[in-house]
Amino acid sequence: MRTRTLLALTASVAALALPAAPASAADTPVLTTGGAGGTPVAVGDVLTANLAAGTSATFYSSATGTSGISCTSSRFSATVTGNPTAPGTATESLTAQTFDAASCTTNVTGVLGVSGITVDNLPYAAAVSSDGTVTVTPAAGSTVQSTVRLRTLLGTVTCVYRAAGLAGTADNAAGGISFANQQFTKASGSSLCFNNAYFTAKYAPVTDATGAVVHVN
Repeated sequence: MRTRTLLALTASVAALALPAAPASAADTPVLTTGGAGGTPVAVGDVLTANLAAGTSATFYSSATGTSGISCTSSRFSATVTGNPTAPGTATESLTAQTFDAASCTTNVTGVLGVSGITVDNLPYAAAVSSDGTVTVTPAAGSTVQSTVRLRTLLGTVTCVYRAAGLAGTADNAAGGISFANQQFTKASGSSLCFNNAYFTAKYAPVTDATGAVVHVN
């Protein structure tokens, strides 16, 4: 009897000493760090990203033109609200998106410079799907809105632009998210404010609070 007890105790200790088995592919969530099938991103984690090195965020007056505003410094912050098993759609709350006015230039006739760009009506709901699709939507009854303040010879001009939502793409190779020619329509402002603003930007890498790059599964 004593021999059996010792054997059982030895087996129990050995089992406790073994490392936990990695999660199977079926348990992998949509968002991980450390690559595909890596460490799950926890609900409540805050993800941030700056513009990809060497790129600019642009607000052009047409989808194919180069007239408008270009900024070399922008950043966003989002809190993870859901991270289900892949394939699926992770959800986030976009709580902040900033543009450094000092980094912004403009070639709009009659405009001397950019005083500021603010993103209004935050937070927005963001969704990241396993196929790389990214969507940004405002709260019910609201809009995605940006307020642009321009310096002119006659003083500051304020332009307000709105969109129903934004669509982007997640790229694991760069560890980032891209938006291309997302159309905003002028809601208010003088004739110096172009009627449409097409937003293009690439944010990479997207990282968690530890600095680990986020991967989409």
